[in-house]
Amino acid sequence: MTAVLLIEDDDRIRLALALALEDEGYTAYAVATAEEGLVEQLRVAADTVLVDLMLPGMDGFECIRQLRRTDDVPIVVISARDDTHDIVAALEAGADDYLIKPVAVKELAARLRALRRRSRVAATPALRVLSFGDLELRPEAGEVRLHGVEVPVTRTEFQLLCELAEHAGQVLSREQLLQRVWGYDIGDERLVDVHVGRLRHKIEDIPSTPRHLVTVRGLGYKLQQ
Repeated sequence: MTAVLLIEDDDRIRLALALALEDEGYTAYAVATAEEGLVEQLRVAADTVLVDLMLPGMDGFECIRQLRRTDDVPIVVISARDDTHDIVAALEAGADDYLIKPVAVKELAARLRALRRRSRVAATPALRVLSFGDLELRPEAGEVRLHGVEVPVTRTEFQLLCELAEHAGQVLSREQLLQRVWGYDIGDERLVDVHVGRLRHKIEDIPSTPRHLVTVRGLGYKLQQ
């Protein structure tokens, strides 16, 4: 059974979401603070973490950053904050997805299923090495290497890079990437843009003038030599 860690300080929302997740077949662990959440994740190693941004003490942004230092677990933000700056900041901190409150349980469950599908694909990739000059993607090991040195990436970043590598030299639109990587027919294209930006800071020598992961204005992104 899939385990989900919920970090939410509102008692009513925390209880309601935990019960709803249990009804959907998940094992739900629920805590009220980021500090508790970090300790709980070390204990239970949940398959997905749901985190609010407005938490007492350590806020959700810092909680995400702390998790990302040691864990590539998929992280979904659930927050009432719908400002573009907050959404982008949460994604840049390391979140994989962002849902705005109030959250429909069926939509949340669909997002969690999409995350599970992506994790399964990442765990069993084709036995190949894909080379782009000084950049190497090793799907069989789930590794990305730049100048021969392994680059730490999240599961979502790895899946995004794999999708672009599978279609090397071909432009993929944001809509196509949302569908293929996140599993959404309709979604927020900022998810794609922010994750591309994060990847560029990891795989490009000069992120502001990328050689490999390039933008084709008005069309989308492509990966090239």
